[in-house]
Amino acid sequence: MRATLLQIDVDPSETVADRRTRVAEMVRGQRGADLVVLPELWPVGAFAAESFAAGAEPVAGGPTATAMAAAARAAGVWLHAGSIVERADTLDGAELYNTSLLFAPDGALHAAYRKIHRFGFDEGEAALMAAGADIVTARLPQTVLGLATCYDLRFPEQFRLLLDAGAQTLVVPAGWPARRRAHWRLLVQARAVESQSFVLACGTAGTHAGVRQAGHSLVVDPWGEVLAEGGDGEEAVSVTLDPGRVAAVRAEFPVLRDRRLGLPRPALR
Repeated sequence: MRATLLQIDVDPSETVADRRTRVAEMVRGQRGADLVVLPELWPVGAFAAESFAAGAEPVAGGPTATAMAAAARAAGVWLHAGSIVERADTLDGAELYNTSLLFAPDGALHAAYRKIHRFGFDEGEAALMAAGADIVTARLPQTVLGLATCYDLRFPEQFRLLLDAGAQTLVVPAGWPARRRAHWRLLVQARAVESQSFVLACGTAGTHAGVRQAGHSLVVDPWGEVLAEGGDGEEAVSVTLDPGRVAAVRAEFPVLRDRRLGLPRPALR
């Protein structure tokens, strides 16, 4: 399975519309890949809280969803389009969510995940966005994806639930700050080792809202080995994965069968 992480530079001097067009072209350039992954909140910037309300959009028919669906269809790839600020209309008004979108190669929306753990300690995202409540997996021809976003990395119980739901490859778009880059690398590898799963962690580059981004998107295998890692700037990080590696590691080192707490252990595949 050929996977590419597009580490987008969220430049505040670039309009959202221009960035959306540019990123769509980058996705179209990935024909031949099986899965393409974008970062968290790349249209507006993960730390640009003052832009969340103005940049919010619906999932169905929203400009980012429309552009990414067309790009996935043109490239013929599965596209995890990172996340958007979703505006969900309710009887009491509108709620905002940090929502990831997964498109099939025909451009159909295959899955959406609302971020469960909101960052900010009562400010920013934590104050402005509602929390998701659902564990989301998606079956691709080669693997089962488990969806999480950025700050979720710090909550291993979510990844245990994804594991129990059948996840074999964990996809984590992020807008992670450079000052905590060491935590980024540590947590991505930890989630891979404890879940015996691939982890595809795609971050942003550049500086937005005064916060320099970590970059260094990572692909980690089920044994915790880093297969590919980006640098500080915008780039495409590509790697070929063997989906059978998950079953092989789980069989060779069957730690998951020794679990004694929580939900029943998943069957080894």
